[in-house]
Amino acid sequence: MSDHNNVWGLSNLTLNDIVAILDSKVLCGGEKLDSVSVPYAYASDLMSDVIAFCYPGALLITGLAGFETLETAQLMEIPAVLFVNGKQPPDMTISQAVESDIPLLLTAKSMFYTVGLLYEAGIKPCL
Repeated sequence: MSDHNNVWGLSNLTLNDIVAILDSKVLCGGEKLDSVSVPYAYASDLMSDVIAFCYPGALLITGLAGFETLETAQLMEIPAVLFVNGKQPPDMTISQAVESDIPLLLTAKSMFYTVGLLYEAGIKPCL
């Protein structure tokens, strides 16, 4: 993507940048907002697709707020998970994320809009 299309002028966004762009809520891992940056993102509700196509180190964008999301994030070395559509994960999932040191973010925006905003800001797709 050329720089003139990159509104934020970034190629790797920190979680803090992502929170600002998406007006996200931080569910856990707030201490890592400035230290975790992501060059790629992958959006899916199918964890089998995440396993098949997501790069380690990419941001996972999903509406699937159950334990399987955190298990997949651990397996794939995903540094943070962003839940879309205002999907609030259960307390058990948040506790699992705290134990696994994986920040969780939440946005009310749709998956489509979220992906578009992050792409425009410079995050690259995994595929």
